[in-house]
Amino acid sequence: MPVERELSLRAVSTGMLLGIFLTPSNVYAGLKIGWSFNMSIIALLIGFGLWQGLTSRFKHLPDWTLHESNINQTVASAAASIISGGLVAPLPAYTLLTGNALPALPMMAWVFSVSFLGIWIAWYLRPSLINDAELKFPEGMATLETLRHIYSHGRETAVRLRVLFGAALIAAFVKWVDAFYRAFPRWAPSAQLERLTFTLDPSLLLLGFGCIIGIRVGLSLLLGAVLAWGGIAPWLIDQGMVHLPAGSTGPQFSVLIEWLLWPGVSLMVCATLSTLALRLFQQSRTHPQARRRLRFSRPEPMPLLGLFLAMVLVVGLQSMLFGIDVFMALLTIPLALCLAAVAARIVGTTGIPPIGAIGQLSQLGFGAIAPGQITINLMSANTAGGAAGQCTDLMNDFKVGKMIGATASRQALAQCLGILVGSVVGVLVYKALIPDPQAMLLTQEWPAPAVATWKAVAQTLSAGMDSLSTSVRWAILLGGLAGIVLGLLETGTPAYKWRYLPSAGALGLAFIIPASVSMMMAMGAILTWLVSVKRQGLAERFAVTTAAGLIAGESIMGVSASLWELIKNSA
Repeated sequence: MPVERELSLRAVSTGMLLGIFLTPSNVYAGLKIGWSFNMSIIALLIGFGLWQGLTSRFKHLPDWTLHESNINQTVASAAASIISGGLVAPLPAYTLLTGNALPALPMMAWVFSVSFLGIWIAWYLRPSLINDAELKFPEGMATLETLRHIYSHGRETAVRLRVLFGAALIAAFVKWVDAFYRAFPRWAPSAQLERLTFTLDPSLLLLGFGCIIGIRVGLSLLLGAVLAWGGIAPWLIDQGMVHLPAGSTGPQFSVLIEWLLWPGVSLMVCATLSTLALRLFQQSRTHPQARRRLRFSRPEPMPLLGLFLAMVLVVGLQSMLFGIDVFMALLTIPLALCLAAVAARIVGTTGIPPIGAIGQLSQLGFGAIAPGQITINLMSANTAGGAAGQCTDLMNDFKVGKMIGATASRQALAQCLGILVGSVVGVLVYKALIPDPQAMLLTQEWPAPAVATWKAVAQTLSAGMDSLSTSVRWAILLGGLAGIVLGLLETGTPAYKWRYLPSAGALGLAFIIPASVSMMMAMGAILTWLVSVKRQGLAERFAVTTAAGLIAGESIMGVSASLWELIKNSA
């Protein structure tokens, strides 16, 4: 298969342009619900549709090759995955706990450096993991199947693009009407339910995410919302453990979340860590030779220079931006190498990047090494989590590249260009959306569950359990035990039984986001399930495409509305 046109100017430019438009969606969604969307397939569809249209109209243009499509999606997905570098988790948590907010340029440099480290870790893991037949990399294979499909069925791509853009326009219109005209008031059956955040949220973005997460996760979110906001929250008020402001009306999210986040975070962290531990144990038992295979490739001059530069950037910026001792900063490098390797192997097996677990595991490690030091706990752990996130994203791209005969070094360069775009755009969007983190985050408008998780873990490790009330300590204990049990059951249960278990991550998340968010996502999951029961083929063809359009349309309009408000207020 010829690869003359692979890292072409138009492939890179298209990927960078798509990255500029897609990155805000993940930043927006990360601050809303703590989840992000893989943009590889969307970038493939848009890039193919754009260039097929141009080449059919202008005959002198060369065909848009399969390898150019691969470079395009590599750049775009790298840009959109920049939030794993800490943009919507440890960095805001650092601001909330210390009162220090990084200016835009230093924040861009930090997010880029952490992601840059992950790219070169992936490079040296590549021969060991990509050539391992037992590691399927499901997310990469889904991208590969889409890539092959669009080159075999061009008309199908045109149909999916119309669905994508149609859904995006509808979501953007609804958000525009809601943002500028307040045409969709948050309705609740009663004042009591409204106080407990059980309101109807007209968010098509949440509906879109519900279409993607599946019926099990959707129902788990609904169960968690009923348990946390419908059961525990009113009990806390009745028992006087949470005091609402006198005469308060409307949703009381910011007051109730101060208690509810602790069992929710404990449940999620313990579930993800127990799942991670059991998966590693199962792999070591099933494949005892895996440890021998998991080795770094032979050093090469240019990638070695990239790895060295990444380490210098990460260590230097920890010292300059956060005042972390150089020796302590150096400890983040071997931890990042080890945990990124662990994350890459798990992604290769399950397709699920355990970035949350990796981050919290890093926090626990630095909590033991440097107890009571919040900055080290957050930002040194950010290095491992961010590197692991970008490493797993590139490993999926490497898998696609291997199957189509792409050049690995060109993919790595494309990934570097992607994180450069993502760092700039992601930080600018974050600054526009959240100009005042102390006042805006962990609120009904911006629940930021990932921020709440990192903040809660750092607080607990720095101040100790004694600083918390007795009721909160019991909640943490019970949430942790429930998380461990559910995490072990999820991992150790056969697939045909596993689907009947509640999702531990979704249950914990429902404690940290308003009930209105969980209900809307559950609604999307239920609607998609109902369609799949009646018309399975229709759901398989258009569910993800429709969801991506709803997510992109609302988030881009939401970012635009925030920018408009910022400009109007500064005028």
